[in-house]
Amino acid sequence: MLATVDRSTTLVDLPSVRRRRARAAVAAPARAALPATHATPGTTADVLRIIADPRTPTYVTVFANGRRRYSYWRPIDPATGVGGCYAALPTAECDALHASGRIMLGEPVVDPNRTTYRVRTATRVTAAPAARPAVAPERRRVA
Repeated sequence: MLATVDRSTTLVDLPSVRRRRARAAVAAPARAALPATHATPGTTADVLRIIADPRTPTYVTVFANGRRRYSYWRPIDPATGVGGCYAALPTAECDALHASGRIMLGEPVVDPNRTTYRVRTATRVTAAPAARPAVAPERRRVA
């Protein structure tokens, strides 16, 4: 990127030279992408593990044009020093988990251009054990 100084306080960015792609790259057919409904069990399990972790708050942002983006806060890993930023989750896997009822959305926070929901794992309600009929205590006769 080229820059020039017009004034002592203003820095103006000039467009850089764009490089052309080779003709072979343009003529080559694009690789077929996986369908949006394709979710491998490994990635789905990883996504569910990240959402279930209380140290990684997970959100979905629904933009005004309908686009959804699932993301979570990645904490800093002291061993590698990586983290401390938001990371995206695969939308297809998250949508599949939401459709199957394994994750649920919290209360919306509405902005003019987007709505943000907190994403949590669905709490599974276990059926209460059937109540046993009360058994009267046994009375003994004293003879």
